[in-house]
Amino acid sequence: MRLLLYRSDGNTAPWVRDFQALLPALDVVVWDQASPCPPCDYALVWGPPAALLAQLAGVKAIFVAGAGVDALLKFGDALPSVPIVRLGDAGMGVQMAEYVLHAVLRYFRRFDDYESQARDGVWAPLALPSKSDFAIGVMGTGALGAQVLAALAPFGFPLRGWSRRAKTIDGVAMYAGSAQLGDFLAASRVLVCMLPLTPATHHLLDRAMLEQLPRGAYVINVARGALLAEPDLLTLIRSGHLAGATLDVFRNEPLPAPHPFWGEPRIAITPHIAALTVRADSVRQIVGKIAALERGEAIADVVDRTLGY
Repeated sequence: MRLLLYRSDGNTAPWVRDFQALLPALDVVVWDQASPCPPCDYALVWGPPAALLAQLAGVKAIFVAGAGVDALLKFGDALPSVPIVRLGDAGMGVQMAEYVLHAVLRYFRRFDDYESQARDGVWAPLALPSKSDFAIGVMGTGALGAQVLAALAPFGFPLRGWSRRAKTIDGVAMYAGSAQLGDFLAASRVLVCMLPLTPATHHLLDRAMLEQLPRGAYVINVARGALLAEPDLLTLIRSGHLAGATLDVFRNEPLPAPHPFWGEPRIAITPHIAALTVRADSVRQIVGKIAALERGEAIADVVDRTLGY
């Protein structure tokens, strides 16, 4: 059995070692455009180029080394009609929860204001907002979003959740569909974006959407940069409608040096590190799913191409 491996960052050697340690019978072939590649049974890719698509025609399934699949689905009908399988949690859920919890508490405890005061040499304790007025709205309540909500629950913030279809999560006021999106935004003092990037969500958070957040709201984006209309966010922060934003993802990455976000102190920037792929967990998960597919069993995390996730 043979696995085709491609990573846009070129960091393939540790993945090969982990696969060989866990499943010695699996022959892992690293794709190289300059060299012919033997037929493979499965493929594991991250950020593949168009030139790789022809090599995928004969595989039984394509695994994606992450939770997001937009970088693969952008090829549309050029992809073979085989299952596309994203990673489940694979150690990312706890990292995402840590990141969002840090950002939420930074705003609630006004550490962003204290950082600004410290730069100016100001010593001045600040009043805290009421937790009842500091509702957290998580936009996208899949496996990772649900874990973020669970991590926030012990802190006593009012919790809101929005998803495309109706869901029930204990202790969370849930909203669903476009008809309830405005109400969800109006009820969220902190908006946490965890949606997948699809044609329907591209630039979903534009000025018209963001203006429905209450004045003084915050935005945390840990999903995909293209979900957010960046110039609109900047305009609303500079106008005072939004108090600030914490952004881990951007339309262009790395974020270009001249980008205005770098010069806006009310925007906190991190380099797409909110939830890093845990290689060992990912390899175990993929090996388990390959074994299940070889036995003819159904597996979890198969992507619905019509939905984009």
